[in-house]
Amino acid sequence: MKTCLAFLLLFTSSFASAAGKPNIIYILVDDLGYGDVGCYGQEIIKTPNLDRMAAQGMRFTDHYSGSTVCAPSRCVLMTGKHTGHSTVVNNAEIPRDTIPMGDRGAAGQAPLKEGEMTLGRLAKKAGYNTACIGKWGMGSRHSSGDPNKVGFDHFFGYYDQRDSHFFYIDWLWRNGDPVELKDNPKLKTRYSHDLLFEESVKWITQHKEKPFFLYLTFTIPHAELIVPEDSMKPYEGIEERKPWGNPKADYRIERKQWGLYNPCEKPHQTFAGMVSRMDRDVGRILDLLKELKIDENTLVMFSSDNGPHSEGGADPRFFNSAGPLSGGKRSLLEGGIRVPFIAWQPGRIKAGSTSDHPSAFWDVMPTVCELIDVEIPADTDGISFLPTMYGSGAQKKHDYLYWQYAGQQAIRRGNWKVVGNEKNARLFDLKTDIAEKRNLAKEQPELVAELKALFKAAKN
Repeated sequence: MKTCLAFLLLFTSSFASAAGKPNIIYILVDDLGYGDVGCYGQEIIKTPNLDRMAAQGMRFTDHYSGSTVCAPSRCVLMTGKHTGHSTVVNNAEIPRDTIPMGDRGAAGQAPLKEGEMTLGRLAKKAGYNTACIGKWGMGSRHSSGDPNKVGFDHFFGYYDQRDSHFFYIDWLWRNGDPVELKDNPKLKTRYSHDLLFEESVKWITQHKEKPFFLYLTFTIPHAELIVPEDSMKPYEGIEERKPWGNPKADYRIERKQWGLYNPCEKPHQTFAGMVSRMDRDVGRILDLLKELKIDENTLVMFSSDNGPHSEGGADPRFFNSAGPLSGGKRSLLEGGIRVPFIAWQPGRIKAGSTSDHPSAFWDVMPTVCELIDVEIPADTDGISFLPTMYGSGAQKKHDYLYWQYAGQQAIRRGNWKVVGNEKNARLFDLKTDIAEKRNLAKEQPELVAELKALFKAAKN
């Protein structure tokens, strides 16, 4: 392993010295399914810019999120440790009744631990300007997980992922200070996704002269279904079924008193419009990089934090959001954790290429480290996929990939996948059964026992 890493470090160091350290933009969207993007099989929602990104870059078919829900998945991405070793393992909330009156910035989820190594800190170590724009979900402004305390020079967006369920909210945050959006829930003048996009354009433009790392976390398409009408127009006449979803969802009750929740009358048209709006703005970012003449020295990665959801009236069955996979958000079946992943860098990544290399969020950290020429943390669970992405050098593979959530565990080793726990588990052959419909546990008891033994080995 040390020999392989040494070779890769030599390769990336020579690239960095020849071309200058590349800029990095990692775009993470919220609850977008494997099948919600055109180049992954979506037939109703139009995603021409993501399809263009794939046509000009590399599309990964076997890439996995860190978890099947938001906060732990993002923690895995940020720290390079899978959920057997990471700090945040669920969507644990800070009770609002414990927060001082008026201090909304203290709300949020369980924070990253003090001193946790992050992608932001590593990029700073390499001399990069750093920003996180969008949804955070790993600690409030007063915690050890505050993005400004873990390596990000600039933060704009939501600390608390509960707040990010809403797009016409009355405040966001910029570096610990509230950005008031007076009467926005009532007047609906500032769609929060648009504000995140505008902030990212401004920040990229301001930092074009020096290497930068932007962690851009759009909140579309979760959770309240609402979008400006111009994004809905292309889907006029789309089939609707009303009512849809659970009108008593917790986040609706929580926000109803503030007037932020509005039942969606056209959930299918709205969901499609939300994804299209996100796609439009990804395309605008790619165009901006070309306009600024930094596209060839900027690596852009795009993914989703977990599989498709059904909150707020979203209907993954209608859109076939999981594609050929079974399950969705909160499941460790493929549909809950296998996600779209596209890498784009003109002149460096082969246009129109596809990879079935099994990779996951915890691989992003070592990949970035090798790209920017900083030492890979010894406790990462990841393996760089830079050789695959750049088509140079031998690609090292994982012995297995691991997830745990809510009492369930999953292992993928080769094409074998086991899901369950140490007492009971199902076995699937992903090569012949990507939909995980045929449980082979009774036919392969020795293999099940072998893989289940890894459940214990992979945990803290």
